[in-house]
Amino acid sequence: MQMRCVRCRMVASILAALAGACGSNGTASRTADGGDAGAQSTGSSGGVASGSSSSSGVTGSSSSSGGQLDATVQGDDSGVGAVDAPAGDSSGGADGKSASDAAGATDGSAGAGNAWTGTWAAAPDGTCSAAAGQTVRSIVHTSIGGSAARVRISNARGNGALHISNVHLAQRTTGSSIDAATDKALTFAGQPDVTVAAGMFALSDGVDFVVKPTSDVAISFFVMTSSGGTCQQNAFQTNYMAAGNMVSSPALNGGQNQNYLYALGLDVQNPAAEGAVVALGASITTGFRAPADTNQRWPNLLAARLVTANRPIGVLNEGISGEGTSNALARFARDVLSQTNVKWVIFSDDPINDLGRSTPAIDIGQMQMMMSMAHAKGVKFLCSTLTPFTPDEPARTTVINFVKSANSGCDGIVDQDSATHDPAMPTMWLPAFNSGDNLHPNAAGMQAIANIVDLTIFK
Repeated sequence: MQMRCVRCRMVASILAALAGACGSNGTASRTADGGDAGAQSTGSSGGVASGSSSSSGVTGSSSSSGGQLDATVQGDDSGVGAVDAPAGDSSGGADGKSASDAAGATDGSAGAGNAWTGTWAAAPDGTCSAAAGQTVRSIVHTSIGGSAARVRISNARGNGALHISNVHLAQRTTGSSIDAATDKALTFAGQPDVTVAAGMFALSDGVDFVVKPTSDVAISFFVMTSSGGTCQQNAFQTNYMAAGNMVSSPALNGGQNQNYLYALGLDVQNPAAEGAVVALGASITTGFRAPADTNQRWPNLLAARLVTANRPIGVLNEGISGEGTSNALARFARDVLSQTNVKWVIFSDDPINDLGRSTPAIDIGQMQMMMSMAHAKGVKFLCSTLTPFTPDEPARTTVINFVKSANSGCDGIVDQDSATHDPAMPTMWLPAFNSGDNLHPNAAGMQAIANIVDLTIFK
């Protein structure tokens, strides 16, 4: 059965995103037969935060052209400021309106004065179990390594304040188990807990912690109070919960889930890092149809290639299943430009979800808007061609022709189409790469997409 992801478009959100203050709220759900259901767009708005306002122990930071700009935000939960930051949140929060967190927080001895780079990230796309009174342990797979680490806590989807404490990092061994000898506690402006207002985020202080490239790190924390659980619903990674404060427990014997809750970013200090690349896309980017718990999403596989090539470049997966280009534009400031030391963005599969009810001209126009936003911040915009999906023809081919044209404005091309189509039937999947739904790649197809990326494009 053919399935497709469908996303409602909101033209008003496009115009607002260009102004740096918009959001079109939406969450993608999965149908019973495994497909991506269309998301309902309910609307949300975010603003630009500037000046000095408040958040108890919250540390924020901002990046321009991948450079460093430190800012510490202090006070109560009413907001954050200290640095102007663009807003844009298609998934229900105004996370981008807090200070953009692409650079160093004041964090004492752990790497003071050294550059931070993102090694892992996930995009907030829904509301999951708030887990008050429980320990959450998320297993995240790194891209680059480093000698110190810090965590980003997001309350983008919250309806009220989020209060968490005792955030810990440790090397994961198997399942929910950690290497207790590596366990390290994090603080927020020197405190063991942090309150994050709705629509905001908090950056922890840095801590000396050896992060290995392409390895599993456990982020554990205790949820004291919350109102709505900001999460990435399509983690395709088993994560864990347990009653009570069990953050340093060698293993958790509570429940399991397949989402990332609250902790949506991990940064490292690595003086050799060249920067980070954000993979911005929909279900193909999130790894839909690739085996769970195997880190065979194409951004993970690209990260492994970069490590093998001795290119210390962080790879951040900011995919949201079911979304279209308009929603990618609405969240571009938050989920791309605010990432730590971002230098490149690969815009991937969102147009596939639009072209059934949109037009190539609209999607191309939205891509050009994102290009302008990226270039204004010194970030290179790398355009992907689109993998096969016959109901989108001939619109899909029109978008591909634009991407490959001399006047596209793209800073480089990732030719996902050539990587995955059948040479004998160019609008069809090569059977070896088709997951069976004629829309999503299987694990081999994910590898083919990662392999098609010319690593010299990162310069």
